[in-house]
Amino acid sequence: MDKELRYLLALHSLEGIGSVTARSLISYCGSAEKVFKTAEAKLLRIPYVGEHIAKLILSQDHILERGEREVALAEKYGVEILPFFSPAYPTRLVRLHDAPLVLYHKGNTPLNNPRTVAIIGTRQATEYGRSVTEEIVQSLKPYQVLVVSGLAYGIDIAAHRACLAYQVPTVGVMANGIDIVYPSQHQKTAQDMIHMGGIITENKFGTKPDAGRFPARNRIIAGLADVVIVVEAKDKGGALITAGIAQEYAKEVFAVPNHIRATASIGCNMLIKRQQAHLFTQVKDVTNLMRWFLDTEDTAGRRQASLDFEAQAELTESEQKVLAYLQNAPENEAFLDDLAYQIGLPIGQASADLLNLELANFVKVLPGKKYRLV
Repeated sequence: MDKELRYLLALHSLEGIGSVTARSLISYCGSAEKVFKTAEAKLLRIPYVGEHIAKLILSQDHILERGEREVALAEKYGVEILPFFSPAYPTRLVRLHDAPLVLYHKGNTPLNNPRTVAIIGTRQATEYGRSVTEEIVQSLKPYQVLVVSGLAYGIDIAAHRACLAYQVPTVGVMANGIDIVYPSQHQKTAQDMIHMGGIITENKFGTKPDAGRFPARNRIIAGLADVVIVVEAKDKGGALITAGIAQEYAKEVFAVPNHIRATASIGCNMLIKRQQAHLFTQVKDVTNLMRWFLDTEDTAGRRQASLDFEAQAELTESEQKVLAYLQNAPENEAFLDDLAYQIGLPIGQASADLLNLELANFVKVLPGKKYRLV
C-alpha cells in the first residue's frame, strides 16, 4: 500500500479542506505526509490556511487509519483511486486550479479519451429533449467520443442510456460516494455503464448526495469535456451552472434551441441570445468547430481548405509554423513556452505571432498562456 496515497486520502477526508487548499498544502509542504508533520507556524503562512485548518490538521490522531480505510473499501468494491499526480488522472482536470485532489473511478474506459463531450440538461426533460439527445449520441458515435454527464433524471440519464444503446462509452460524474447510486432508480444504468464507460466521483465512500455537492460535481463534468452541449435547460438549475463553469474553463458550449414558449428550453434560448453558447442544430456544428474529422471524410478537400485558410491570412513563415504546430497538437492547443520550444522560435516572436493569429481570429487565448485553434 502506497504510504503517500494513504496520507493523501487522509487529508482528503478532513471536512473543511477543499481541493484548492489541499493542493496548496501539499505544494508548500512537499507531500501529503509532510502536511501532517509541519509546525503550526509554518502552516499558517500557507495560502488558504487559517488557524482553524492548521489546528484541524495537527489535532488528528491515527490519521493513516482514514487512508487505510478508503484503500480497503476501494479493494472491496473494485474501485480505482486516482490521485491528482497519477498518470491515469484526467489531464483535462489536472490543469484546472480547482481540480479534485483525488478521483474514485470504476469502469473500463480511460478518462483521457482524445475527444470528450458533455451532454447535460434539465431533470424535467421533454420528449423533444430526449429525442435530440439520442440523435446527438448516435451522430457522435463515428467520432469515437467519450460522453460525460451526471446520472441525474432527465437529459443526463437519457444521454447515458442512448450511449449504452449505441455502444458509445459514457462516464457518469456523481455528487456522492461511489458506493452509492443517486437516484437509486438509475442503479441498473450505472452498473451497465461500468462495462461501457464508468462512474467517477471525488467524494469518499459513504458520502451522501447533499445539495451543496452538486455544483462541485458540475465543475468536474465541465472540466472533463472539450465541448458541453446543453440540450434543455430552464431559467435556473445545474445545467446553466455547468455551462457557466465551462465558459470559465474556456470550453466550447453549445445549446439546442426550441420555440419561445418552451419552458424546458428557456435557459438554452437565453444562452444563445446572450452569445454564451453556440447554436446547435446538428453534430457537424460541433465537429467542424473542433476540427474533428473522420478518416472517411474528404481529406483532399480538408487539405485544400487548410491551404486556403493560410493563404487568405497572408501569414508570415513563422506564423505558418505556429499554425501548423497547433493543427497537429493534441486537442489543437498548446502552452506558449512549449510551442516556442518545439518550433524553435524565441518566446517574444512566438508571442507576437500568436497575437497576430488571435487578431485574425485563427486562435483563441486560454488561461495560463495557452492557445487553441478557433
